[in-house]
Amino acid sequence: MIEPPLSSDRPDLDLLYDPPTERIRKAVMPALIPFHVRYLEKATFFCLATGRSIGLDASPRGGPPGFVRVIDAKTVAFADWPGNNRIESMRNLLEDDRLGMLFLFPGLDVFMRINGRGRVTADADLRTALAEGPKLPRTAIVVTVEEVLFHCGKAVNRARLWDPAARIDRSSLPTPGQMVAAMSGADAAAAEAIDAHYDHAMRHDLYG
Repeated sequence: MIEPPLSSDRPDLDLLYDPPTERIRKAVMPALIPFHVRYLEKATFFCLATGRSIGLDASPRGGPPGFVRVIDAKTVAFADWPGNNRIESMRNLLEDDRLGMLFLFPGLDVFMRINGRGRVTADADLRTALAEGPKLPRTAIVVTVEEVLFHCGKAVNRARLWDPAARIDRSSLPTPGQMVAAMSGADAAAAEAIDAHYDHAMRHDLYG
């Protein structure tokens, strides 16, 4: 077991790490340029980081290619689709509009990051523009871009994220139903029912 570090331990990071190269510093842009837009047109997944006085949140967001819509060089927008209804990200943005977006691109060893300011809107025209077929989102998030940069994919390769041989065997870990049943004191039959509902919802209730 690893002991937690002492609270007084404050390492001098500037001594431990080299500064970023000039090339890396210059790659941090204040607005989207054409190759950022090309990546966003292919993007299907990102993690959204937000926070406020009572805590932090990082939530996954996914959709078809281009689900994060480029409005202009300083603005992107995306629909908010139902999840677990905690809506922590949106509650955070109402108090503190700072956010971070980390994009993963399946099969590629590169990340893209956007840092900026976000606001929640129920604007009817924007919600219609972000609809998925007949499904209309209740709200959308509009992001004002402050920084955009690409990030190396070493973490992808360390994790072997796209390597089929590294996929986790589902039977090696508790299922969602088993975990919920254990926390609520339910029996094995209830766990199986929860898993059946979960599996169906993950495949068929993506926008409901």
